[in-house]
Amino acid sequence: MVQQPISLSTKPTKTPLMDSPNLVFDAAVLSHETNIPSQFIWPNEETPKPDSSQELFVPLIDLSSYQSNESELVRLVSTACQQHGFFQVTNHGIDSELITEAHKCAERFFQRPLMEKQRAQRRQGESCGYASSFTGRFASKLPWKETLSFKFSDQNPSIVGDYFEDTLGEDYRHTGDVYQKYCEEMSRLSLDIMEVLGLSLGVDRTHFRTFFEGNDSIMRLNYYPPCQKPDQTLGTGPHCDPTSLTILHQDDVAGLQVYIDGKWRTIRPRANAFVVNIGDTFMALSNGQYKSCLHRAVVNSRVSRKSLAFFLCPQMDKIVHPPIELVDSKNPRVYPDFTWSALLNFTQKHYRSDMKTLDAFTKWILQGNKSV
Repeated sequence: MVQQPISLSTKPTKTPLMDSPNLVFDAAVLSHETNIPSQFIWPNEETPKPDSSQELFVPLIDLSSYQSNESELVRLVSTACQQHGFFQVTNHGIDSELITEAHKCAERFFQRPLMEKQRAQRRQGESCGYASSFTGRFASKLPWKETLSFKFSDQNPSIVGDYFEDTLGEDYRHTGDVYQKYCEEMSRLSLDIMEVLGLSLGVDRTHFRTFFEGNDSIMRLNYYPPCQKPDQTLGTGPHCDPTSLTILHQDDVAGLQVYIDGKWRTIRPRANAFVVNIGDTFMALSNGQYKSCLHRAVVNSRVSRKSLAFFLCPQMDKIVHPPIELVDSKNPRVYPDFTWSALLNFTQKHYRSDMKTLDAFTKWILQGNKSV
């Protein structure tokens, strides 16, 4: 059933903090609380278990050997994308100093007072801005995190810098410059990966690169503060990314977990590697051959965790449909045509992203709702 975004319940309060209808996720306060608000408590069957810390070994794709070892890289990527949709890339050409500064800027932002961060407050129904958990959207199973999301377009060379200055002020000019450069590098890396994905699916190497040129993507800074009851909550609940491709850089604190073969497993951080995973939109582009896999983030009681997530998305009005090479009598169309703007709107206004987002969206389209 389609879930409608809702506000917090107004049941009787126990204390000003516990179960408040006006609950605000202030990490500076809540990270020290021994009893966390009920809205952040997840059902026992969904909470982390000790064995979920076991490592999931995903392929390490050395992009520097792409030319000399193309067939092996393509094979590794194909296998990973059919099994669980996750792999890591090394020797990607991204300056380590840029990555370090991007993490430092995230740390500085999330350590600022709540009121300052709220100058970038995410508005209802929008995908970008500052969110302290999602207290304004959902009433239960809230994520133990803060995020700052902003748009990127390779057609606008100042879109990120302008966002930070216009929203947070002149003091954030350096931060905007850092993330403008970071997003440009992520876009470049994304297109390189799209070549590999095209080859692995047996289509022309330029097909998906061309499709995503001029992309309308999203960058998100994730901050997971300590939680004194980490076994009762989640930093991010189980979901599949509705976007096309996610390129994630973790700090040195583990927390990303992937669901495979009925078990949760951890992808440990690697300073020199980016974690890459397939999203729902690319699963549709591959006609269902590649998997958008269920994943989540867990928290701990000792230290905070940060990650930088770049979500590659096509231009808003571009029609998402698989290349003709991937459709025949034995492999009929799995998903209808749609635009990224329609799927994004669906996840922001009609449905809380989970493991069935694309199926729910397909049903929504087939019921006669506007898809393009």
